[in-house]
Amino acid sequence: MSAVTENSPFIVIPLYIVIVIISAIFILKLTKDKTRKISSLRLIIQIAAVVAIFMGLILGPFNVPLFQPLGPTPRDHLIGADFLGNQFPDGISFPVLACYYPNGRTVTCPIWQLQAYIFPFWNHSRGYDVLYSTSGLEKIGIVVGLVAAAAIILGRSVCGWLCPFGLYQDVLTRIRKSARLRHLSFSDKNSVKLGQARYVIIAIFLLLSVIFGSYAIFGTELVPGTIPGGPQGTEAGLVGKINEPFCLVCPARPLCVLAECAVGAMKYSYVSQITYGPLWIEGFYISSINIAVLIAVTILALAYRRFWCRICPLGAITGFFSTFKPFKNIALTKLEKNQQKCTKCGVCKRVCPTQATAMYDMKGGDVTESRCMLCARCIEICPYEGALKMTFARKTLAESQNWLQKDK
Repeated sequence: MSAVTENSPFIVIPLYIVIVIISAIFILKLTKDKTRKISSLRLIIQIAAVVAIFMGLILGPFNVPLFQPLGPTPRDHLIGADFLGNQFPDGISFPVLACYYPNGRTVTCPIWQLQAYIFPFWNHSRGYDVLYSTSGLEKIGIVVGLVAAAAIILGRSVCGWLCPFGLYQDVLTRIRKSARLRHLSFSDKNSVKLGQARYVIIAIFLLLSVIFGSYAIFGTELVPGTIPGGPQGTEAGLVGKINEPFCLVCPARPLCVLAECAVGAMKYSYVSQITYGPLWIEGFYISSINIAVLIAVTILALAYRRFWCRICPLGAITGFFSTFKPFKNIALTKLEKNQQKCTKCGVCKRVCPTQATAMYDMKGGDVTESRCMLCARCIEICPYEGALKMTFARKTLAESQNWLQKDK
């Protein structure tokens, strides 16, 4: 590898950060509507995150022949191996829905890791072209620790500001608005139930992983065909087809794959061949099940703002470690309300894309809840000075302004 390629991260990453900062300043200057400034800034950061995290286009290096038939996808770069040696070579666990299969081991979806480390890699020394020197329980502990740390530091702002699938839904919202169609809303009761369903979803799929991995964990095969075999431990029976059950229905997986194929980071000619069964019912990279779920979520996200975020199990995990006690007490990023300045106009509740209500219902103080993505839309639309604010380590990041009076 040339010296230029080896040193490129030290040149490209700072340059990329400077470009993003300049773009953000430029967009903020151009945005005259005071109720859209934060949203404009958030859009710039979301796009930057897609390039840096989702596509992995900044981190490189590329064309490393780890798995040459797949193409020059950024999965060839093992960030986890660089930072943590053989202890954790699948990438840094970060709570954004950036699929492992195309995006590889830069920033890795923790749900994939939690499932894979239960089944089939519980105590298996080899994963997908990587070697493990830790047990399944140790790997799971690392994942949970990293996600908990990210949630305590950033809260669900990673959902509102960084998640690629969140940006996809925001684009769908902009399409709906351009068509001048009104969004639909769930009743408050059903909205709460959707939020609760997230925890049921993640529990079900992790339980399935435990059942599939029962032989490695407990020494008893509960489901026939789930005894790992072959050099990678994924060649026997059902093992090669249901390794990570949630990934079989996750809508981000086909979206990530197709997006990377579209920009040439993956070879679609290869991806389309790695399918099993009639009508692509099963498949390693994309399948008819994934595509069907993506289409359904797309339609629902056009009708209901950020629909997937309301049922996202990864958002549930992040919310658990940032908005439930005792984690809420030490969380650094918060949405806070000044009760004396709030007039209960209700505009904050109406503009919330996930129909969070704590900023309206609660009297004051920390009003962050698990449905809140800290997108700050309620802050920029609130017309009362200091009624709502986002803080980090008790320092104000954004605060509502009396834009009605200032516009006069």
